[in-house]
Amino acid sequence: MTAVRGDGEERVPTMETTDWPPEHSAALREYFTRGLSFSKIARALNERFSTAYSRNAALGRAKRMGLGGPARPESAPRELTPPSKPREPRDFEFRRSGFDWSKPPLEKIEPVKLRCVGVEPRHLSLIELERGDCRYPYGGDDEGEAITFCGHRRRPGSSYCTPHFHLSRDPVVGLERTVGAVSLKLVELA
Repeated sequence: MTAVRGDGEERVPTMETTDWPPEHSAALREYFTRGLSFSKIARALNERFSTAYSRNAALGRAKRMGLGGPARPESAPRELTPPSKPREPRDFEFRRSGFDWSKPPLEKIEPVKLRCVGVEPRHLSLIELERGDCRYPYGGDDEGEAITFCGHRRRPGSSYCTPHFHLSRDPVVGLERTVGAVSLKLVELA
């Protein structure tokens, strides 16, 4: 028997080759007619013939033999409920959690008492500062208030004069620190 392709050439149909022996195919047909699932059919074939067929191998062979796929139970179609009236759009839905997230009451905070030093600043602007001048800032507390700087001679190794250097340090800790202790302190703060 020959078939003709669309381009006019003759083609000889070929049978699909299979490595299933006829007795295995007969057993597959027998188990299928009993109504076993393909995974149970594969297990039964493997026990009976000492093979290693998988569920998919049994299913594929059954389809090639014309037995078809697994019978699916006829399930009743789900009845879809008609959609209810569309929801009114809401501006915002607020859900309260179990926690009370209310703001704590505002307490009057006492202003911080600043330490002072007996230095009269020169009140230099940033542009007026020279290389060795103290950079301790003054002002800028109120809106629009200009910030000025001390302007006295700096202490060696610092940006401030000696009184402002001591003012900016923690009074509890000793005033003189070594470079190693300062870098350790910076690491601790970071």
